[in-house]
Amino acid sequence: MTRQGKQGMAEDGGRTLISWRLRIIIVLLIAVAVATVFFTNRWMTERATETTRNRAEVRLALYSGNLLSELQRTSVVPLLLARDSSLITALTSEQYSVTSQRLMTFRNEIGAAAISLLDRNGRVVGATNRNLLGTNYRNEPFFVDAMRTKETVFSATRRSEGAFDFTYSRAVVQDNQMIGVVVVAVDMLKYERVWAGLQDAVLVTDSSGTVILATEPRWRGLEVNQALAVRDPPSAIRRAFQVTTDWAQEPPDAYLRGEAVLRTDARVPFRGWRLTTFTAYNSVRERVNAILALEIMGFAILLAATFYALSRRTWSRSVSLQRESAELRMLNQRLHREITEREKAQKNLAVAEATLAQSSKLAALGEMSAAVSHELNQPLAAMKTYLAGARLLLQRRRTDEAMSSFQRIDDLIERMGAITRQLKSYARKGGEAFEPVDMRHCISGALSMMEPQLKARVVRINRQIPKGPVMVLADRLRLEQVIINLLRNALDATRNVAEPQIDIGLEEGAVVALSVRDNGAGIADLSNLFEPFYTTKKPGEGVGLGLAISSGIVKDLGGRLTATNADGGGAVFEVQLPLLEDQMEAAE
Repeated sequence: MTRQGKQGMAEDGGRTLISWRLRIIIVLLIAVAVATVFFTNRWMTERATETTRNRAEVRLALYSGNLLSELQRTSVVPLLLARDSSLITALTSEQYSVTSQRLMTFRNEIGAAAISLLDRNGRVVGATNRNLLGTNYRNEPFFVDAMRTKETVFSATRRSEGAFDFTYSRAVVQDNQMIGVVVVAVDMLKYERVWAGLQDAVLVTDSSGTVILATEPRWRGLEVNQALAVRDPPSAIRRAFQVTTDWAQEPPDAYLRGEAVLRTDARVPFRGWRLTTFTAYNSVRERVNAILALEIMGFAILLAATFYALSRRTWSRSVSLQRESAELRMLNQRLHREITEREKAQKNLAVAEATLAQSSKLAALGEMSAAVSHELNQPLAAMKTYLAGARLLLQRRRTDEAMSSFQRIDDLIERMGAITRQLKSYARKGGEAFEPVDMRHCISGALSMMEPQLKARVVRINRQIPKGPVMVLADRLRLEQVIINLLRNALDATRNVAEPQIDIGLEEGAVVALSVRDNGAGIADLSNLFEPFYTTKKPGEGVGLGLAISSGIVKDLGGRLTATNADGGGAVFEVQLPLLEDQMEAAE
């Protein structure tokens, strides 16, 4: 073989070797490209899906917070309106000429959707929507539930067209009697209108799984599976559920008519509600496919494409950061708006508190005037009786006995002056000048004051009083006032009894115990007995201040006033005061 032949064979062998190397390199490059594209696709898909899910969860939290904020804000309105004096007066007097205008003013100030006032029969007597006047809601859940309880009741009532009415209702109570119901509507449909302009499909279900709010009106009233099976969705829903066909896509959370979607659920902390959003995978695939295109281009043009892919990836991350920054700015703006709204609500609350404080002052003034009237009523009644007796004695020329009546009237006038001075001192919460007092004399003085009432009715009085003095450190006038109030309550309790009887007992032990027992019907509610203006008497017979004032006097004297129902029937009031000796030892 010649030298040239050997050289040609060597060149052919070298070319063959280079060809196999290129083939191996090409195969390796293709394998690396396929493996890189495959794993990159999976990794980027998982990452983009997680990012999309996190953003969906953030939006879900915002939607849930807005719903809960609206529900909580409106839940306070029925409580405030149920205590409004003008509405209570309108229901009591059945004069509703200005009720609707009053409710419109409340709606403008509070920002509620609609407010209605129903009487005890379920008829609308006042409403911000005057077309509802005269409508009867006797059998509606929000009226029935409100009349059964004294608390604020939330109701979701489905209308014939499929939408739900969300309302808060509360009974208006006066003298423990339900005289009407205040109904405040919650505007939840505004959130549907806001959600309809978003890419996500949103629905809210109640505790039973029924859709009560949705971007698709036809979903309302159905279960979630039934709602997703509804055909012919509107354009807003069609945009949210576009077909995502990619061979390497991760298994989706749900399918809707064969379209893959990402589902996010959250619990709304209100009556078992749940909020669900459906997000399409379009943004995920667009981002991942862009990266895959860059990688394929990078393997095609080698190093140049590699640098381009790297720069493209950097640019993609920058765009992602810019989008996130824009979303954060939007979130920040929303937070600023919410803060502004909360500050406005706090200012309104401050105004309401100031109004409440003024109302409390007026109530205190009324309570004091009622107390003065209540305490002066007894001496005035006695004076009237003594004047009638003195007139009769003068006509019969029995001057000495008439002068005795006038002297008693003079004593009663002095007592009335002392009562006004005492109430003034009580209002100042200052200290009183106490002195040793014999409880027996206080009982005798009280019985003397009650003499006209005792003579007017045949009542058996049983007294169990020690023969020796029973001394306490107190104000005799105020102590007699307590005993008179207890005797008067006992007389009222035995008004309908065939053989009325009052037992007065005085015992001296560790403390001085004075008990007044009657054989009446007893006391039904012992818990609220000593509350101001609480009374079991008919209107016009009492204002419910006697026991409240008596309890305060006994507390000022260092003792306590209790009430129980006797085993054999009737009520027992007991006044316990420290012994004079114990008080002196404590002072020393």
